Order: sequence, then C-alpha cells, then structure tokens
Amino acid sequence: MAALVHSISFTGFKNGNYSGTRSLFTGSHSGTSSLLLRLTPNPTLSLHIESTTPEKAPAKNEGSSNLNQLLGIKGAAQETDKWKIRLQLTKPVTWAPLIWGVVCGAASSGNFNWTVEDVTKAIACMVLSGPLLTGYTQTLNDWYDREIDAINEPYRPIPSGAISESEVITQIWVLLLGGLGLAALLDVWAGHTVPSVFYIAVGGSILSYIYSAPPLKLKQNGWIGNFALGSSYICLPWWAGQALFGTLKPDVMVLTVLYSIAGLGIAIINDFKSIEGDRAMGLQSLPVAFGVDTAKWICVGAIDITQLSVAGYLFATGKQYYALALLGLVTPQIILQFQYFLKDPIKYDVKYQASAQPFLVLGLLCTALATSH
Repeated sequence: MAALVHSISFTGFKNGNYSGTRSLFTGSHSGTSSLLLRLTPNPTLSLHIESTTPEKAPAKNEGSSNLNQLLGIKGAAQETDKWKIRLQLTKPVTWAPLIWGVVCGAASSGNFNWTVEDVTKAIACMVLSGPLLTGYTQTLNDWYDREIDAINEPYRPIPSGAISESEVITQIWVLLLGGLGLAALLDVWAGHTVPSVFYIAVGGSILSYIYSAPPLKLKQNGWIGNFALGSSYICLPWWAGQALFGTLKPDVMVLTVLYSIAGLGIAIINDFKSIEGDRAMGLQSLPVAFGVDTAKWICVGAIDITQLSVAGYLFATGKQYYALALLGLVTPQIILQFQYFLKDPIKYDVKYQASAQPFLVLGLLCTALATSH
C-alpha cells in the first residue's frame, strides 16, 4: 500500500506527470511496454501532496541505507548500479516467508529426507518461490504503484528514472518465465504425471497480476486484497513444497486457506502507516474503511482466531501435543499485541511484527509437522 503521506491538498499531478521529480511519466513511452503493461495516465487526477517524504534517498553513508537498498526496504540508498537496482525491485526482504512456506510444505509431505537430492530440490523450490516469482510479483507491483511512489518515495528506482521502462518490463518477463520454467523442470524431476508445481506457479502468477494491475487490482479492496496477499505468502509456497515431495491433500489445502486468514491480519498491519496516502489514491484499506481502532481489532482477531481454530482442529483430530504446542506459540503473540500493537498500531507496527511473527511462523511449522502424520 502507499506509504504514509502528510498534509494532503489538491493541485499538482497532471496527465501522468509529477512535478518536481524526474519521472518515467514524462515524455513518450517505448513500444516495448505495449503488452499488458503500458502506462495509462489519468487526465482527471490532479493531486498536490505536501509531504515530509524526502526528495532524495538517504546518502550512502547514512546508517544502514546500503543494506536497505540490497534488501529492497524503505530508507535505501539511491543507486546507479543497474544490478543493485534490479535487486532492489525484487525486495529480497519479502522472500523469507515464501522460503519458509516451502519448508512447511516439505515437512507436511512426510516424504522429505535429508539427502543431497531432496535438499537440492527444496532449494530449487525456494528459488522458484522467492527470488523468481516473488521477485516478479514485487517488480510488477512497483510498476503499477509508480504513481503512488512518485508521491511518497520519488527517489525509488522507477519514479526517479534510475531504471528505464523497457528494463522494468524485461525484468518482469524474465522473472515470470524463469519461474514458470523452473516449476516445469521441478515437475519433471519429481516424476509428476500431472504438473502440479507448474499449475501452482501459474495460479500464483495470475493472482499476482490481478492483485496489482487494473482493471481488477485486488489491492484496492482491503478485504480481498489482504486475503489474496496472505494466501500468496502462506498457501502457494506450502502447496509447492508439498506437491514437490508428496501429494497435495484436500484437507491440507483447506487448512492452509484458513490459515491465510491469519495472513490477512498480518497484511493489515502494513496498512496503518499508509492511511493518508491510501485515502488520497482511493485505496480502501481496512484502516481507511473502518478507522484505526476498529481495524486493529480486526487485525488481531484474524491472526488469533485463525490460530486458535487450527489448534482446535489439531486437538479434535487426535494431535493433542501439536495442539498444545501451537497454543503455547499463540500465547506470547496475544501478550505482545496488548503490549505493543493495540496501544498504537502506527507507532509499534514494526516492533510488534519483529517480536510476534517468529511465534506465528513457528506455529506454521508445528501445523505442518502435525499434518505429516
């Protein structure tokens, strides 16, 4: 979602041009973007945002800005090296949950063994889920968020003009086709008669496109967009890992879809610092639609009720020890919600996520191990 913007007034964003910043929106567009990804300016949009966002990225010697650049997170140093810029667009910091999802899927299959072949397969599936298809998703999302980024973070690679339109389009296609190709190879390697990993990769790629791109642009709706995001981070890598090493069973598919409700809650956390920017751009995030106080309770409710329901399911199916372990991992999350998040979700969002989410991801692995028996 758009980053937080302060003091909004109207006059400045005109015919796709953002005054005061070097941008891809000025001038003509090359024909390489005509396939699905051409910029369509909105001539009716006229915004002038007076923001505390800096006009330039932090200097290279400011703190950890170089590390932020490599990870693709806010506060990155402004770079001219094209390969570093390409890496920044893929946001490596977002790969970790997908890689963990593959671990959970492999564990859930019950067929993963610590052999050279299985470890190599798992690493290949992690590359598929993380650098390739998550990289595709993040680059695509930055492409379609370039108008918002021109307001909130004009020094980012695309709105600043640090990388050209044709280079961004090429990166999107290379990552997408590379991911689909690797998925097909994994199916061959696993001896699948039905290319299940490839189908999961295609489904995830389509979901990524409709999440970011018009006309559907799911991210404009707080409920649908956040659930789509949550399911992408939990279901898809889990399914890929499990399909690679075993059979993707319907009960596991249902369980992971339900677990994605917790993913919806996690996705909402990232919306609190974007309230003003989302409101200005017409994005109906849950904090915009319901207000901060209601949205914060929706957020923790989605996270906690989902995990407690999964614990109840494990208990009912005779996996009491796993259920108790999961309850033990939910308890500190609830404590941290009251200690940080529910006090001030805008001030403490990062501190809450850093302290509470390790327990949530361990709960995912606990559930995966339970379903493997």
